[in-house]
Amino acid sequence: MPVDKKIIYRKIKFINKDLSSLMPFSQMPLEEYLAKGEYEVLAERYLERIIGRMIDINYHILSEAENQMPDDYFNSFIDMGKKNYLPMGLAESLKNSAGLRNRLAHEYDEIDEKKILKAIKMCLKEVPEYLKYIIDFIEKGAKQKKMI
Repeated sequence: MPVDKKIIYRKIKFINKDLSSLMPFSQMPLEEYLAKGEYEVLAERYLERIIGRMIDINYHILSEAENQMPDDYFNSFIDMGKKNYLPMGLAESLKNSAGLRNRLAHEYDEIDEKKILKAIKMCLKEVPEYLKYIIDFIEKGAKQKKMI
C-alpha cells in the first residue's frame, strides 16, 4: 500500500497547531511556568501529542514505503535516519523524544519541570526541521517512492 499523503498532512497540521500552542511556554521563566500547575499539564500534553504524531508519521512511512515495522518508537526515528528520510543527526536527537513521550503518557517517573522546559525548547527547534524533511519527502520523493 502506498504512503497516504492525506494522513501525513493531517498529522503535520495537528503538530503545527500544537507547536504554536507550546510556544508561549518556551518564553516563560521557570518560576512563572511553575506558578500555575495547569501550565505544566498543558505543556506536557502538547509534547506528548506532538511526539506521538511524529511517531505515527514514522510508522506510516516505514510500513508503507519500506514495508518495515520499527521495533519500537525509539527505533522509528533511527530507522527514518537509516532510510534517509531524516539526517542521521536529527534522527539521533529525536529518538530521545520517544522516551519522553513514554514517561509522559505512562507516568513512569516523576517529571522534572526543568527538563520539560528544556524539551519544549528542543521541540520547537527540531520538530519544524523534522517536518521540513517529511514534507520534502512527500513533495519531491513522490516520484521516487511508492506514494499516492
